Amino acid sequence: MKYSDHPIVQKLLEEIVSHLTDLSADRTDRIIGLIRSFTENQLVHEKKLTRIGSALSSERNLDALLEMIVVEAMSFTNADGGTLYIKTPDDRGIAFKIMRTKSLNFAMGGTSGKTIPFPPVKLIKDDGTRNEQQVSAYVALTGNTVNIPDVYDVEGFDFQGTKAFDKNTGYRSKSMMVIAMRNHENEIIGVVQLLNAKAHDGTTIPFSVDYQELIESLASQAAVAITNTTLINDLRALLDSFIQVIAAAIDEKSPYTGGHIRRVAELTSAMARSMSDTSEGKYKDFTMNEDEHNELRIAGWMHDIGKITTPEYVVDKSTKLETIYDRIHTVMAKFEVLKREEEVRYIRERAKIETSKVRDKKKKLSALEESYAQKKKQIEDDAAFIKVCNIGGEFMEDAKLERLRNIAQQKIMMEGQEMQLLTENEVYNLSIRRGTLTEEERKKIQDHVVLTIKMLQQLPWPNKLSRVTEWAGAHHEALNGKGYPYGLTAEQLNTQQRIMAVADVFEALTAADRPYKPGKKISECIKILGFMVKDGHLDSDIVDYFITTGMAQDYARRELKDYQLDVFTYNGKEYDCRRPAQEPTPETATS
Repeated sequence: MKYSDHPIVQKLLEEIVSHLTDLSADRTDRIIGLIRSFTENQLVHEKKLTRIGSALSSERNLDALLEMIVVEAMSFTNADGGTLYIKTPDDRGIAFKIMRTKSLNFAMGGTSGKTIPFPPVKLIKDDGTRNEQQVSAYVALTGNTVNIPDVYDVEGFDFQGTKAFDKNTGYRSKSMMVIAMRNHENEIIGVVQLLNAKAHDGTTIPFSVDYQELIESLASQAAVAITNTTLINDLRALLDSFIQVIAAAIDEKSPYTGGHIRRVAELTSAMARSMSDTSEGKYKDFTMNEDEHNELRIAGWMHDIGKITTPEYVVDKSTKLETIYDRIHTVMAKFEVLKREEEVRYIRERAKIETSKVRDKKKKLSALEESYAQKKKQIEDDAAFIKVCNIGGEFMEDAKLERLRNIAQQKIMMEGQEMQLLTENEVYNLSIRRGTLTEEERKKIQDHVVLTIKMLQQLPWPNKLSRVTEWAGAHHEALNGKGYPYGLTAEQLNTQQRIMAVADVFEALTAADRPYKPGKKISECIKILGFMVKDGHLDSDIVDYFITTGMAQDYARRELKDYQLDVFTYNGKEYDCRRPAQEPTPETATS
């Protein structure tokens, strides 16, 4: 005979029936019914407890987790209300985290959006004694479960606050069960308080002992889940702090790269989130979950970590002759020596003519004067030319390089020795055709990507962050395969890598805090982005999305200086980046 659909219950009832042969059929049926109901209910509770445990262990949002604990505990016991407290960091109180009362439609804390205004319940009173008069504090201090049939008819606890709540709301608090939450180290981390268990007809009844044991089990699982979630959140915060410390270290080396790291990380994250949220256009099917957004955010913060070993004078090299200091001052000092030598030569020649008995003395003095003036002017012109070369703002044509070499070959006397006006190293640096970096220095800066990859590869990234190295290490790659360090092609670069490449280039173009150039106007930056798209360096769809959605303009108004903001045209449409008059600028916002 079939007694139950559950195989375990069926087997149990068959065994029991075999021992009930002396009882009447009706009595046997009643016993079987009671046993079946009880057993199946227990199995339902156990299955539900298992499901809740699984849900608790998978929830990583702490507010949602705490809310789930209260909701499930109320559901288990059919309670009308529930409150969850968590110990304060100093262990001297328990703070309200979740408050729920179904019949009053009352919800505070958790995901309700309503902040709980009540102060923590003190565990230690002002006089230093333990606060065992308030039931929640008592349970938090002792770990003992308290199960009260009627809070209006109990001794040993102070329920004045509960009664005041009832008076203000018209509610009637009656049965209450308060359970400690112990984690895996048997530490009490909080308290769950359930109010007014309901019978099937809606009347308030005491909490049963059976439910008490189940809720104690649930509270234990909840405590472990809370501890795990807190630990995970703490580790995430630690990782974020570590990343910020590294960025700050690079910032100390150079305020320019420090600002760059922050801006690229924020811009990359903003672009990725906007593209994954859109429901139309090219990126309507592009999606990223929160773990992937976090992964990309960290990659953005870590993309230039390799610069931590790049020498400051290379990172900040504002002139061609700059090393630890700008050697243009040494070169100008040598020009002064050259001028003094010409002056001494002139004075000697003049004295020689004046003391001689030649007839055309006046004519020779005039010629000497004119020659000296020409040589002096030539020296000054050469010095001015060298200063211009040192800045690196103009392209060094062949004619300029030839003039530089001719100037360098002039001789001066230094410490009794004849030497060339410019050293080979000075000529080499001044001969840089574009910018301020030599090929070796440019390679040293480019090597920061290789070092970034090597450093990130050494870290034991968890699965959810396994692509940080891949994404961070590709921000200088190009779709045409001409990027570095690996020369990856379009087929090898995913959307996240392409986003970071655009963010990195755009930030570098618009940055106003570089030592070697003022920030460009936004219109000029957009033109350069267009050229880089045509050259196959950047992704045209990402650049198009970045501009047409207004993200470029928003970034410009937030980060750039007033003189950089203007009107630009893109694909036939005009975009105005100028700031409203009342909107504060980066210069005035901090003043």
